[in-house]
Amino acid sequence: MPRLDTNRAAEMEVFVRVVELGGFTAAAREFRLTPSGVSKLVARLEARLSARLLNRSTRQLQLTPEGQAYYDRAVRILAELDEAEREAAAGAAPRGHLRVNSNVAFGRLHLVPLVPEFLARHPEITLDLVLSDTVIDLMQERADIAIRIGPMRDSGLMARKLGSTRVTVVASPDYLARHGTPVSVAELARHHGIGWSFLRMRTGWPFRDGEGTVTASPRSVARAGDGEVARVLAIGGVGLARLGRFHLEADIAAGRLVPVLEELNPGDREEIHAVYLGQGGPLPARVRAFLDFLAERISIEA
Repeated sequence: MPRLDTNRAAEMEVFVRVVELGGFTAAAREFRLTPSGVSKLVARLEARLSARLLNRSTRQLQLTPEGQAYYDRAVRILAELDEAEREAAAGAAPRGHLRVNSNVAFGRLHLVPLVPEFLARHPEITLDLVLSDTVIDLMQERADIAIRIGPMRDSGLMARKLGSTRVTVVASPDYLARHGTPVSVAELARHHGIGWSFLRMRTGWPFRDGEGTVTASPRSVARAGDGEVARVLAIGGVGLARLGRFHLEADIAAGRLVPVLEELNPGDREEIHAVYLGQGGPLPARVRAFLDFLAERISIEA
Protein backbone atom coordinates (compact mmCIF):
# COMPACT_ATOMS: atom_id res chain seq x y z
CA MET A 1 0.00 0.00 0.00
CA PRO A 2 1.31 3.55 -0.74
CA ARG A 3 2.50 5.49 2.31
CA LEU A 4 0.97 8.97 2.31
CA ASP A 5 1.16 9.72 6.01
CA THR A 6 4.91 10.25 6.27
CA ASN A 7 7.66 11.63 4.09
CA ARG A 8 10.38 9.13 4.83
CA ALA A 9 13.05 10.85 2.72
CA ALA A 10 12.48 14.12 4.57
CA GLU A 11 12.61 12.38 7.95
CA MET A 12 15.82 10.69 6.90
CA GLU A 13 17.40 13.96 5.76
CA VAL A 14 16.49 15.79 8.95
CA PHE A 15 17.81 12.93 11.10
CA VAL A 16 21.12 12.87 9.21
CA ARG A 17 21.59 16.63 9.65
CA VAL A 18 20.75 16.41 13.36
CA VAL A 19 23.57 13.87 13.72
CA GLU A 20 26.03 15.78 11.54
CA LEU A 21 25.33 19.18 13.12
CA GLY A 22 25.24 17.78 16.63
CA GLY A 23 21.80 18.91 17.75
CA PHE A 24 18.20 19.83 17.09
CA THR A 25 18.75 23.60 17.20
CA ALA A 26 21.38 23.68 14.46
CA ALA A 27 19.33 21.34 12.26
CA ALA A 28 16.22 23.45 12.90
CA ARG A 29 18.01 26.58 11.66
CA GLU A 30 19.07 24.79 8.48
CA PHE A 31 15.56 23.56 7.70
CA ARG A 32 13.82 26.72 9.00
CA LEU A 33 11.93 24.75 11.62
CA THR A 34 11.66 25.07 15.38
CA PRO A 35 13.90 22.89 17.57
CA SER A 36 10.77 21.32 19.06
CA GLY A 37 9.51 20.57 15.56
CA VAL A 38 12.75 18.78 14.69
CA SER A 39 12.66 16.91 18.01
CA LYS A 40 9.10 15.77 17.33
CA LEU A 41 10.04 14.65 13.82
CA VAL A 42 12.89 12.48 15.16
CA ALA A 43 10.59 11.12 17.89
CA ARG A 44 8.02 10.25 15.23
CA LEU A 45 10.70 8.46 13.23
CA GLU A 46 11.75 6.47 16.31
CA ALA A 47 8.13 5.56 17.03
CA ARG A 48 7.59 4.36 13.48
CA LEU A 49 10.76 2.25 13.62
CA SER A 50 10.08 1.07 17.19
CA ALA A 51 13.72 1.81 17.97
CA ARG A 52 15.60 4.51 19.87
CA LEU A 53 18.05 6.16 17.50
CA LEU A 54 19.49 8.86 19.77
CA ASN A 55 20.35 9.07 23.43
CA ARG A 56 19.63 12.65 24.48
CA SER A 57 21.19 14.68 27.28
CA THR A 58 21.23 18.39 28.04
CA ARG A 59 24.65 18.76 26.42
CA GLN A 60 24.88 16.26 23.60
CA LEU A 61 23.24 13.65 21.43
CA GLN A 62 24.70 10.16 21.09
CA LEU A 63 23.78 7.59 18.47
CA THR A 64 22.55 4.24 19.70
CA PRO A 65 23.76 1.15 17.78
CA GLU A 66 20.43 1.15 15.93
CA GLY A 67 20.85 4.86 15.25
CA GLN A 68 24.35 4.35 13.88
CA ALA A 69 23.13 1.63 11.52
CA TYR A 70 20.23 3.80 10.37
CA TYR A 71 22.49 6.83 9.91
CA ASP A 72 25.06 4.92 7.82
CA ARG A 73 22.38 3.55 5.51
CA ALA A 74 20.52 6.87 5.36
CA VAL A 75 23.64 8.75 4.20
CA ARG A 76 24.07 6.30 1.34
CA ILE A 77 20.39 6.37 0.37
CA LEU A 78 20.30 10.18 0.32
CA ALA A 79 23.45 10.28 -1.81
CA GLU A 80 21.89 7.86 -4.28
CA LEU A 81 18.69 9.92 -4.31
CA ASP A 82 20.67 13.08 -5.10
CA GLU A 83 22.55 11.20 -7.82
CA ALA A 84 19.32 9.88 -9.33
CA GLU A 85 17.84 13.37 -9.49
CA ARG A 86 21.00 14.82 -11.03
CA GLU A 87 21.12 12.07 -13.63
CA ALA A 88 17.48 12.54 -14.55
CA ALA A 89 17.95 16.30 -14.87
CA ALA A 90 21.12 15.93 -16.95
CA GLY A 91 20.11 13.04 -19.20
CA ALA A 92 22.03 10.48 -17.12
CA ALA A 93 25.40 12.10 -17.86
CA PRO A 94 28.10 10.67 -15.54
CA ARG A 95 28.85 13.18 -12.83
CA GLY A 96 29.53 13.40 -9.14
CA HIS A 97 32.18 12.06 -6.77
CA LEU A 98 33.57 8.56 -7.30
CA ARG A 99 35.44 6.63 -4.60
CA VAL A 100 37.69 3.77 -5.78
CA ASN A 101 39.85 1.47 -3.64
CA SER A 102 42.54 -0.79 -5.11
CA ASN A 103 45.39 -2.93 -3.93
CA VAL A 104 48.69 -1.10 -4.27
CA ALA A 105 50.29 -3.07 -7.11
CA PHE A 106 47.26 -3.05 -9.40
CA GLY A 107 46.57 0.59 -8.65
CA ARG A 108 50.13 1.70 -9.35
CA LEU A 109 50.48 -0.30 -12.57
CA HIS A 110 47.00 -0.13 -14.08
CA LEU A 111 44.76 2.50 -12.47
CA VAL A 112 46.96 5.52 -11.81
CA PRO A 113 48.20 5.72 -15.44
CA LEU A 114 44.58 5.73 -16.69
CA VAL A 115 43.21 8.40 -14.36
CA PRO A 116 44.02 11.37 -16.65
CA GLU A 117 42.24 9.72 -19.59
CA PHE A 118 39.18 8.81 -17.52
CA LEU A 119 38.80 12.30 -16.05
CA ALA A 120 39.30 13.91 -19.46
CA ARG A 121 36.55 11.69 -20.84
CA HIS A 122 34.22 12.47 -17.92
CA PRO A 123 34.95 16.04 -16.76
CA GLU A 124 31.91 16.12 -14.45
CA ILE A 125 33.34 13.31 -12.28
CA THR A 126 35.78 13.84 -9.42
CA LEU A 127 37.78 10.88 -8.12
CA ASP A 128 39.14 9.58 -4.84
CA LEU A 129 41.63 6.75 -5.51
CA VAL A 130 42.91 4.96 -2.39
CA LEU A 131 45.61 2.29 -2.69
CA SER A 132 45.74 -0.28 0.11
CA ASP A 133 46.02 -4.06 0.30
CA THR A 134 43.57 -4.08 3.22
CA VAL A 135 40.22 -5.60 2.18
CA ILE A 136 37.67 -2.92 2.93
CA ASP A 137 33.94 -2.99 3.57
CA LEU A 138 32.56 -0.91 0.70
CA MET A 139 29.51 0.28 2.60
CA GLN A 140 31.41 1.18 5.74
CA GLU A 141 34.11 3.04 3.79
CA ARG A 142 31.52 4.56 1.43
CA ALA A 143 33.51 3.32 -1.55
CA ASP A 144 31.84 2.89 -4.92
CA ILE A 145 34.26 0.35 -6.42
CA ALA A 146 37.11 -1.80 -5.10
CA ILE A 147 39.64 -3.93 -6.95
CA ARG A 148 39.95 -7.40 -5.45
CA ILE A 149 42.59 -9.98 -6.37
CA GLY A 150 41.96 -13.56 -5.32
CA PRO A 151 38.86 -15.52 -4.27
CA MET A 152 35.60 -13.63 -3.95
CA ARG A 153 34.55 -13.88 -0.30
CA ASP A 154 31.58 -11.50 -0.14
CA SER A 155 28.61 -12.92 -2.08
CA GLY A 156 26.71 -9.67 -1.46
CA LEU A 157 28.89 -7.79 -3.96
CA MET A 158 28.52 -7.50 -7.71
CA ALA A 159 31.71 -8.05 -9.74
CA ARG A 160 33.20 -7.26 -13.15
CA LYS A 161 36.14 -9.52 -14.06
CA LEU A 162 39.24 -7.72 -15.31
CA GLY A 163 41.48 -10.75 -15.82
CA SER A 164 43.60 -13.20 -13.89
CA THR A 165 47.25 -13.69 -13.00
CA ARG A 166 49.57 -16.59 -12.22
CA VAL A 167 51.46 -16.49 -8.93
CA THR A 168 55.23 -16.96 -8.90
CA VAL A 169 57.99 -17.31 -6.31
CA VAL A 170 60.85 -14.89 -7.04
CA ALA A 171 64.11 -13.67 -5.58
CA SER A 172 66.81 -11.22 -6.61
CA PRO A 173 70.03 -12.44 -8.28
CA ASP A 174 71.95 -11.02 -5.31
CA TYR A 175 69.93 -13.06 -2.81
CA LEU A 176 70.38 -16.25 -4.84
CA ALA A 177 74.13 -15.61 -5.16
CA ARG A 178 74.43 -15.32 -1.38
CA HIS A 179 72.05 -18.10 -0.32
CA GLY A 180 71.87 -20.44 -3.30
CA THR A 181 68.91 -21.30 -5.52
CA PRO A 182 66.47 -23.81 -3.99
CA VAL A 183 65.82 -26.80 -6.23
CA SER A 184 63.34 -28.61 -3.99
CA VAL A 185 60.50 -27.65 -1.67
CA ALA A 186 62.42 -29.10 1.28
CA GLU A 187 65.21 -26.55 0.76
CA LEU A 188 62.83 -23.66 1.47
CA ALA A 189 63.23 -24.33 5.20
CA ARG A 190 66.74 -22.82 5.15
CA HIS A 191 65.80 -19.76 3.10
CA HIS A 192 64.53 -16.34 4.05
CA GLY A 193 61.03 -15.27 3.05
CA ILE A 194 58.95 -12.12 2.79
CA GLY A 195 55.56 -12.58 4.44
CA TRP A 196 52.51 -10.45 5.12
CA SER A 197 51.60 -8.26 8.05
CA PHE A 198 47.90 -9.11 7.62
CA LEU A 199 45.97 -12.38 7.63
CA ARG A 200 45.70 -14.23 4.33
CA MET A 201 43.10 -16.83 3.34
CA ARG A 202 45.92 -19.22 2.41
CA THR A 203 48.92 -19.89 4.64
CA GLY A 204 52.01 -21.33 3.00
CA TRP A 205 52.92 -21.56 -0.69
CA PRO A 206 51.55 -24.41 -2.85
CA PHE A 207 53.85 -26.53 -5.03
CA ARG A 208 53.27 -29.53 -7.27
CA ASP A 209 54.09 -32.87 -5.68
CA GLY A 210 53.48 -35.76 -8.03
CA GLU A 211 49.74 -35.79 -8.75
CA GLY A 212 48.92 -33.42 -5.91
CA THR A 213 50.26 -30.36 -4.16
CA VAL A 214 52.17 -29.62 -0.98
CA THR A 215 52.31 -26.39 0.99
CA ALA A 216 55.55 -24.90 2.28
CA SER A 217 57.24 -21.53 2.65
CA PRO A 218 60.49 -20.13 4.03
CA ARG A 219 60.72 -18.44 7.41
CA SER A 220 59.55 -14.84 7.17
CA VAL A 221 62.39 -12.47 8.05
CA ALA A 222 60.33 -9.45 6.94
CA ARG A 223 56.62 -8.75 6.53
CA ALA A 224 54.99 -6.37 4.12
CA GLY A 225 51.65 -4.59 4.30
CA ASP A 226 51.17 -4.63 0.53
CA GLY A 227 52.50 -6.31 -2.61
CA GLU A 228 54.52 -3.31 -3.74
CA VAL A 229 56.53 -3.28 -0.53
CA ALA A 230 57.08 -7.06 -0.84
CA ARG A 231 58.32 -6.60 -4.42
CA VAL A 232 60.79 -3.87 -3.41
CA LEU A 233 62.07 -5.97 -0.50
CA ALA A 234 62.58 -8.93 -2.84
CA ILE A 235 64.51 -6.75 -5.33
CA GLY A 236 66.63 -5.56 -2.40
CA GLY A 237 67.70 -9.13 -1.65
CA VAL A 238 65.77 -9.63 1.60
CA GLY A 239 64.37 -13.02 0.62
CA LEU A 240 61.93 -15.02 -1.49
CA ALA A 241 58.48 -13.64 -2.21
CA ARG A 242 55.37 -15.08 -3.89
CA LEU A 243 53.48 -12.49 -5.91
CA GLY A 244 51.14 -12.12 -8.85
CA ARG A 245 52.89 -12.38 -12.19
CA PHE A 246 51.25 -9.18 -13.50
CA HIS A 247 53.17 -7.35 -10.79
CA LEU A 248 56.54 -8.90 -11.68
CA GLU A 249 56.80 -9.05 -15.47
CA ALA A 250 58.92 -5.91 -15.87
CA ASP A 251 61.30 -6.94 -13.06
CA ILE A 252 61.72 -10.44 -14.47
CA ALA A 253 62.35 -9.09 -17.97
CA ALA A 254 64.94 -6.64 -16.61
CA GLY A 255 66.67 -9.31 -14.51
CA ARG A 256 65.87 -7.65 -11.19
CA LEU A 257 63.95 -10.75 -10.08
CA VAL A 258 64.33 -14.42 -10.99
CA PRO A 259 61.53 -17.03 -10.85
CA VAL A 260 62.32 -19.83 -8.39
CA LEU A 261 61.00 -23.43 -8.39
CA GLU A 262 58.93 -22.71 -11.52
CA GLU A 263 59.01 -26.39 -12.49
CA LEU A 264 57.00 -27.06 -9.30
CA ASN A 265 54.61 -24.14 -9.76
CA PRO A 266 51.07 -25.58 -9.57
CA GLY A 267 49.87 -22.98 -12.06
CA ASP A 268 47.17 -21.57 -9.78
CA ARG A 269 45.71 -18.26 -10.86
CA GLU A 270 44.20 -15.37 -8.94
CA GLU A 271 41.26 -13.64 -10.57
CA ILE A 272 41.07 -9.84 -10.65
CA HIS A 273 37.65 -8.21 -10.20
CA ALA A 274 36.19 -4.77 -9.84
CA VAL A 275 33.55 -5.20 -7.15
CA TYR A 276 30.70 -2.88 -6.26
CA LEU A 277 27.42 -2.70 -4.41
CA GLY A 278 24.23 -3.02 -6.38
CA GLN A 279 22.70 -6.52 -6.26
CA GLY A 280 21.76 -6.12 -9.90
CA GLY A 281 19.87 -2.82 -9.53
CA PRO A 282 20.50 0.36 -11.52
CA LEU A 283 23.99 1.79 -11.02
CA PRO A 284 24.83 5.48 -10.68
CA ALA A 285 26.12 6.75 -14.01
CA ARG A 286 29.54 7.59 -12.51
CA VAL A 287 30.00 4.00 -11.30
CA ARG A 288 28.82 2.49 -14.56
CA ALA A 289 31.14 4.82 -16.51
CA PHE A 290 34.20 3.72 -14.50
CA LEU A 291 33.35 0.01 -14.75
CA ASP A 292 32.88 0.30 -18.52
CA PHE A 293 36.14 2.22 -18.79
CA LEU A 294 38.04 -0.49 -16.89
CA ALA A 295 36.54 -3.22 -19.08
CA GLU A 296 37.57 -1.27 -22.18
CA ARG A 297 41.13 -0.46 -21.11
CA ILE A 298 42.20 -3.36 -18.88
CA SER A 299 42.43 -7.07 -19.70
CA ILE A 300 45.05 -9.01 -17.76
CA GLU A 301 46.15 -12.57 -18.47
CA ALA A 302 49.66 -12.62 -17.02
